[in-house]
Amino acid sequence: MKAFQLQCKMEIKRVLRNRYFVFWSLAMPIVFYYIFTKVVDTHAPDPAAWKAHYLMSMTAFSVMGSSIMTLGIRIVQERAQGWSAFMRLTPLPDSIYLSARMVGQSVIHVFSICMIFFAGAILNRVSLAPAEWAMSGGWILLGSLPFLSIGTLIGCMKKVETAAAISNVLYMLLAVCGGMWMPIEVMPKTMQNIAHWLPSYHFGSGAWEIVQGGMPGWKNILVLLTYFVVFMLLSKYIQRKQETV
Repeated sequence: MKAFQLQCKMEIKRVLRNRYFVFWSLAMPIVFYYIFTKVVDTHAPDPAAWKAHYLMSMTAFSVMGSSIMTLGIRIVQERAQGWSAFMRLTPLPDSIYLSARMVGQSVIHVFSICMIFFAGAILNRVSLAPAEWAMSGGWILLGSLPFLSIGTLIGCMKKVETAAAISNVLYMLLAVCGGMWMPIEVMPKTMQNIAHWLPSYHFGSGAWEIVQGGMPGWKNILVLLTYFVVFMLLSKYIQRKQETV
C-alpha cells in the first residue's frame, strides 16, 4: 500500500509539471467557455441554463483530454526513455504501476473540475445547488474512466509523435461528435445517430442531466462501463504482446 501511495504521489507531481496539461486541460476549456457564453451570441432561449450546460461540456472536455492525451502521451514518452523497462525490474507489479498512473491522473481531474467550476461561477455566476455541484463533479470524475482506458491504449504506441497525432485527432472528434462543443440537436441526423454510440456523448449527457435537475440514465452508465472494460482489456492484451516480443 505504501508503494502504491508513493507512486500515486509521484504521478501527480509529474503531471502538474507538464505545461501541455495546463494548456489543454485548463486554459483551452476555460477560453472556449468564455467565448461561447460571453462573446458568441448562441440565441439560447434560457441563457442561464445554457451557461450551466456549457460549463459541464467544457469540464467534461477538459477531463477527457487529460485522460486521453496527458496520460497516453506520457506513457509513450516513458517507454521511449526506458522508464517502463526500468519499472519492470522493480518489485512493483505492473498492475500497481498502471493503477497508480490512473489514480494520479484522477486526482488531477479533481483539480481540473474545481478550477473550471470556479471559472463558471466567476465568469457567468453559474449557480447550482450544492448537491448538483457535487453530483456533476462526481459524475465527471467517475465517467472519465473509459477515457483513461483509451489513454492506456494510446500509451501502447511506439512513437511519441504518432501517439500525439492520433490522440489529438481522437480527442477532437470525440468532443465535436459527442456534443461537447455544440448540442447534437443542431447537427445533421446522421451525426446525431453516431453521437448516441460515442462515450463522449454519454459522458457529457450525464452531467447535462444533473444540471437540468435529473440524473444520468442507465444507458449512459452502461455505455461508459462497456467502453472502459473493452479498452482496458485491449490495452492489457497489447502490453503483454509487446512484452513477449
